Amino acid sequence: MKKNIFLLLLLCTSVASFAQKPTSAELSRWNQHAKQTTIIRDEWDIPHIYGKTDADAVFGLMYAQCEENFPQIEKNFLEMLGRRAEMEGPKMIYQDLMMQLIQDSAEAVKDFERSPVWFKQLLIAHADGINYYLSKHPEVKPVVLKKFKPWYHLMWTDGSVSPTKSAGITEKHVEAFYGQQLYAKQNAVSANFNMPIQQLVLEQPNYDMEDKTLKGSNGFAVAPKHSRSGNAMLYINPHVPFYFRSEMHMVSEQGLNAYGAVTWGQFFIYQGFNENCGWMHTSGYADVADVYEEQTEKINNELFYAFENEKKKVGQRNINIQYTDNGSLKTSSFDTYFTHHGPVMGMQKGKWLSLQENNRSLDALIECWTRTKSKNLADYTKAMGLLSNNSNNTVYADAAGNIAYWHGNFMPKRNPNFDYSMPVDGSIKATDWQGIHALNEIVQSINPVNGWLQNCNATPFTVAGNQSPKATNYPAYMAPDGENGRGITAVALLSNIDKINLDELIALGYNKKLSAFDILLPRFIQTAKSATLAPRTKKAIDYLANWDHVADTNSIATSIAIEWATKWGAEIPPANTEEAATQILLKYNRMDQEVAFETKIKLLEATLDQFEKWYGGWEIKWGAINRYQRVAPGANFDDNQPSLAVNQGSSRWGALPSFESRRYANTTKRYGYTGNSFVAAVEFGKRLKAKTIVTGGQSRFAESDHFTDQANGFVYGQFKTIHYYKEDVLANKKQAYHPGLAR
Repeated sequence: MKKNIFLLLLLCTSVASFAQKPTSAELSRWNQHAKQTTIIRDEWDIPHIYGKTDADAVFGLMYAQCEENFPQIEKNFLEMLGRRAEMEGPKMIYQDLMMQLIQDSAEAVKDFERSPVWFKQLLIAHADGINYYLSKHPEVKPVVLKKFKPWYHLMWTDGSVSPTKSAGITEKHVEAFYGQQLYAKQNAVSANFNMPIQQLVLEQPNYDMEDKTLKGSNGFAVAPKHSRSGNAMLYINPHVPFYFRSEMHMVSEQGLNAYGAVTWGQFFIYQGFNENCGWMHTSGYADVADVYEEQTEKINNELFYAFENEKKKVGQRNINIQYTDNGSLKTSSFDTYFTHHGPVMGMQKGKWLSLQENNRSLDALIECWTRTKSKNLADYTKAMGLLSNNSNNTVYADAAGNIAYWHGNFMPKRNPNFDYSMPVDGSIKATDWQGIHALNEIVQSINPVNGWLQNCNATPFTVAGNQSPKATNYPAYMAPDGENGRGITAVALLSNIDKINLDELIALGYNKKLSAFDILLPRFIQTAKSATLAPRTKKAIDYLANWDHVADTNSIATSIAIEWATKWGAEIPPANTEEAATQILLKYNRMDQEVAFETKIKLLEATLDQFEKWYGGWEIKWGAINRYQRVAPGANFDDNQPSLAVNQGSSRWGALPSFESRRYANTTKRYGYTGNSFVAAVEFGKRLKAKTIVTGGQSRFAESDHFTDQANGFVYGQFKTIHYYKEDVLANKKQAYHPGLAR
């Protein structure tokens, strides 16, 4: 009883410092959750959250996330709410407008109200956990969101690194179309309709290989036939910006026991596992959003658009975007438009562009939660049957020995006679979506006889080697994804396995073969043999000719190849659709065949010149320049501070473990900034076994012992054994506390 009184006193003493005074109902909920929730941190500072109910576990999860990185939580929600300009100023106005065009907060509020009671409790607990943390930590100052609301999570229903699908529409389209309203003297309808076409036309955006398609993820599932223990195994390897997610464990007395990576601000394990099954998501490029060209006309100062043989009235919605400017909060107001396809996002070739998508969905968030409690393949398939996840492929394995792959989940039916990778005619019914494909109609592979599955953000038609699904059995829009270098490497490695264990699966996932150079180098080296070259150039080519195409810290060839190929790749124009940009093998072959030998030599010599300028010599080992260094938030990389040599390369050249690095304005060395993040290898059996690693360490605070305590393991693929069962967690306990109490 004394303990309960103490908890209530702690709640009450913090109320005065809370930005918005909590209600008595909120205080009561907070007190109840805090009493029923315990956070145990282990020797790696991983939080294991134990709650009596699922809602308690959500409350504790959000409290633990806030302890680790509240600023990122706030930033993530501001992005999905379309309110980043309130934090970052006018430069974000059109990104915010784009988000609010796509995701209407009024619809999210309606979804909250119609949520099942059990799910509404989770949404409330999500907001409660964050708000309770803020009430207990007055030193943490939210920039914008002083109090989180339960419907906020329904603006963000997918944990992917790039969850918003816009079919090629960017904020530049939005700015070109709606920006004129800020300057036009006439009304908004006239402003948008009468503006000269050339001022509204934007070329289809270029999709840069590095930024759009190559920082993806790798997922492998191994069936019992290839496992030394006879148990299925799963390899989880998402590629995202470093520190994008945190490793956590959620347990409740209502059947929840999920472990894995949580995207900052979300209340479910996004990449992870429970005792019965595991799930790995790779970003996919299946067509789930489409752009329609609308034929509009103004009649009596009202707008209409053509559809079949009628004129339909253009819908309108006013959107106010607030932004900070010189310390004050200002507002820009926009009259926005929509058709039955969706919001109008821009204009091209004299026609308005509307977007049809499914970025925000109550069912999508329910799907994300329910899959974490799946006990078997049937449960997981039932969760997938909600058909609402619009950005992810899934690689799956379970304790019964099943392995599975689904290419996407939400998949609109379309007329296969139209190319939806480009804007389609919105004036005819034939281009409209025709419902949603059932789960058994999408591209998938369940228990293939070869005994393994892989996906590396590439085509599903190689997921199981020669046992993969056949492209001829599916419409093109279901899987426009091309093949990439990682996919080639994964298929080659998995095709040769016999019986492997968990450590060997990790080693396979950390294979550093840069398969792109199997395509890029042979013809070049053969031609170079008969060419008259400067001694330095010839020696550099000799390094390349004697190289095994594996990234290594002691390899001079790795340094030359990666720097040179980056310049070489720029000779090929970027793709103009997302689908085309996934054709990475095509890009390799174009680099090989379309760039003249003389150009390749000039680029190689330019690379060597740069090395001499930067380092005083061109024979530089990869480990001397490719470094891992973790700096405090807001700090810069520094060549004069300690760092680790990294023997990994960029995934753009086919490396499975992704370590994307670059030079900065104040550095000559390259530092990693995105790639491997949370990585896990899991074995399902009578007792679950799992090993994981994260980028650097669990803590974002430089003064913490857990800032870089996993750095060596991250660089060299030496994973830690996780604590899943309660007795193991308690045996490795370093701290245990209720939310709100001092750690």
